[in-house]
Amino acid sequence: MTENFTLVIGGNGKTGRRVVQRLTAQDRPVRIGSRSGGVPFDWEDPATWAPALENVDAAYVSYYPDLAAPGAPAAIGAFAETALKSGTRRLVLLSGRGEEEAQASEQELAASGADWTVLRCSWFNQNFDESYLLDPVVAGHVYLPAGDVGEPFVDADDIADVAAAVLTQDGHVGRIYELTGPRLLTFPDAVAAISAATGRTIGYTRIPVEDFAASMIADGVPADVVELLKYLFTSVLDGRNESLCDGVQQVLGRPARDFADWARATAATGVWN
Repeated sequence: MTENFTLVIGGNGKTGRRVVQRLTAQDRPVRIGSRSGGVPFDWEDPATWAPALENVDAAYVSYYPDLAAPGAPAAIGAFAETALKSGTRRLVLLSGRGEEEAQASEQELAASGADWTVLRCSWFNQNFDESYLLDPVVAGHVYLPAGDVGEPFVDADDIADVAAAVLTQDGHVGRIYELTGPRLLTFPDAVAAISAATGRTIGYTRIPVEDFAASMIADGVPADVVELLKYLFTSVLDGRNESLCDGVQQVLGRPARDFADWARATAATGVWN
């Protein structure tokens, strides 16, 4: 009998590709859920959902562009319903910490009857080396609408380790794990840690959110992503997440990786040179 797949939605993204790597290392059959996948998956086309869920017993669910986007809760609820009809019971949702809109999606998932687990995550370390903050770091100066609010930055590798564990092990159904790093850093603190790790001078300037949005638009960032970033830097980065949680420790039995350790390892790759 053929072993069923684990569907990893967003399997080419920051966390998804890391989840794929971990499941593949365990010799578990994986199906990447993306528009360009062998079996295409598109959040905007529900007709693609059931084919992607065929012969799937568990799914890692990351919603694009973000659970804070309009329509996300309805989409998550509809996807969970489709998953259960397809025989996929275990659903692991990547969620945002401190986002009321994301919690509405979590509630849809919990009400579906699936064997669900929620991973609520803080800001990713990898935003500085795999996303929109890479170019400013390389250029030597970061301009953001963030000041003295602490954020418990979390490593995407920790998220993926947790996700792989809850997808494949018992004891995690009905649980919400809040995943954070081991300490709080402001955005200026984080940039200073990267500066120290690289041995380069990397400056930081706080700017008005509208100036930030204008620069993103000028750089060709899609309007919906710009609106999402404005929301994250204003509504969510208001101190509500200025606390630490031990979700990584609960699942993996080890502490979360510290930002400075991640920065040193990342600097050694040369990505910020």
